[in-house]
Amino acid sequence: MPLPATARRLSPKDLMSASSLELRKNWFVLSSLVSRDFKLKYRRSMLGVAWSILNPLLMMAVMTAVFQNIFRWNIPMFALYLILGQTLFALMANSTSGGLWAIISNAGLIKKIRIEKALFPIQKVFSELINFALSLVGVVAVMIWFKVTPGPPLLLLPVLLVYMIIFCTGLCLALSALAVFFRDMIHLWGVFILMWTYLTPIFYPIEGVPAWLRSIERFNPMFQYIRYFRNIVMYDTVPDLRANAICLAIALISFVIGLLIFRASSRRFILYV
Repeated sequence: MPLPATARRLSPKDLMSASSLELRKNWFVLSSLVSRDFKLKYRRSMLGVAWSILNPLLMMAVMTAVFQNIFRWNIPMFALYLILGQTLFALMANSTSGGLWAIISNAGLIKKIRIEKALFPIQKVFSELINFALSLVGVVAVMIWFKVTPGPPLLLLPVLLVYMIIFCTGLCLALSALAVFFRDMIHLWGVFILMWTYLTPIFYPIEGVPAWLRSIERFNPMFQYIRYFRNIVMYDTVPDLRANAICLAIALISFVIGLLIFRASSRRFILYV
C-alpha cells in the first residue's frame, strides 16, 4: 500500500517506522484471513483436517488402480510418482480456483474498510499451502511403503515451495482481478484446469507422449515444478542450475504479469463488485 503524500516530509527513521507498522498490519490481516479460511473449510466436518491427508491418498489409490492396471504404464513406484504430481498440482489448482473468488467474495469488506486488496488473493495461496503441508503426511506414508529414504536433495523442498508461492500468487492476482470484470472467467478456468491436468504428466510418463508434445511440455510450468518435486523426493537428485533458473523465471514472470494486471484494475473493483 503506497504511503501518503505527507510521508515525503518525514525523516528516514519515521518512514521506516511507518513502513514497519504497515507491514505488521498487513501480516495480521493476512494471517487472520488464512485462519478464517482454514476454519471455514473444515467446519462441521467429522474428519476435519484429516481430509487434507486422506483426500490425496484416496485419489492416489483410485488412480493407481485405474492407470496402472488398465493402461499398464511401467513406472517404478507408480503410487509415489502419482501422489507427488497430484499434491503439487492441487496446490496450484485449488489456490487459483479460490483466487477467482478472492475479491468478489470479500466485496462487503472492501467497501467498508480501507484494506490492501492484494491480501485476498494472496491469502488463498497460503491457505492452500497449509493443506499442501498436511497432504505431505500422505506422501511420507507412501514413501515409507516403498522404503524410500529421504536424501539431501529433499532440503530443496522449501526452494520449490518459494517458486510455487510466487507462481501461484501471480496467477491468483491476475485471475481475481479478471473475474471481477469478466465473470465467465470463473467457468472458463475450471475447463482450463481440467485441460491443464491432462496435459501435465501427473499419472502418465513423459516418455509415453508423442515427441512433438514432449517439446511443448517444456513450456508447461507445472511440468517443470512437478519434475523438480519428483527429482528431490523420488529420485534423490539435485536439480541443476538450469532447472532452478527455469522454475524461478516462470514464477517471476507469473508474479509480475499478475501484479501489473491487479494494480491496473484494483481501483475500479468497488464499481463492479
